[in-house]
Amino acid sequence: MSHDDFNFEPIKGLPEQLPEGEHILWQGAPDPRLLAREALGVRWVAAYFALLAFWRVGVSAADAPFGIALMHGVPFIISGLIACGILYGIAYVQARSTVYTLTNKRVAMRIGAALTMTLNLPYTWIGTAKLDLKPSGHGTLAFELIGETRISYLMSWPHVRPWRIARTQPALRCIPDAQNVAQIFAEAAETRISEPRIARVSQQDGSNAVAAE
Repeated sequence: MSHDDFNFEPIKGLPEQLPEGEHILWQGAPDPRLLAREALGVRWVAAYFALLAFWRVGVSAADAPFGIALMHGVPFIISGLIACGILYGIAYVQARSTVYTLTNKRVAMRIGAALTMTLNLPYTWIGTAKLDLKPSGHGTLAFELIGETRISYLMSWPHVRPWRIARTQPALRCIPDAQNVAQIFAEAAETRISEPRIARVSQQDGSNAVAAE
């Protein structure tokens, strides 16, 4: 994917200019290696092909010299390397096409390699956020949505919390410095939610009044 593929974006990762009063606090993307491991299960795939190779060598060793039996396991090792390479390639493309954005008012997620879309999640839509922090400092920050808001698990994968299908939880997957990002989110969300909102109400005499919510 070339660096020109998203030249139509007025701001990196966002489909339009930010409204007045909104500004970016943080932007990032998944680590492709961790995305391959955690979202695409590359380690499980590697273990599967290694087990197949071990089994094939064991079976062949009963009827052939051990050197020849080892050669019978080579096709499975090669197949495993190809499969893992494909998964790492998919993870790389996904990571390159993804931009996570935190503003002072919302979470925005530009996701999708073939079919690109942007999820806009105002902080008022988010009930709780859960951080899965790894020893490396990378982690996944998942958002539990409230109200009637629904998003598609399949359309948003792998940028979702795994196995939360009925109530899909969009997530910032495999991001570096996840603890700091979670802190930025928490402070911005708390500030946004605590802001008074102004609504115009009509009185019985026909005049308008402004009320703070």
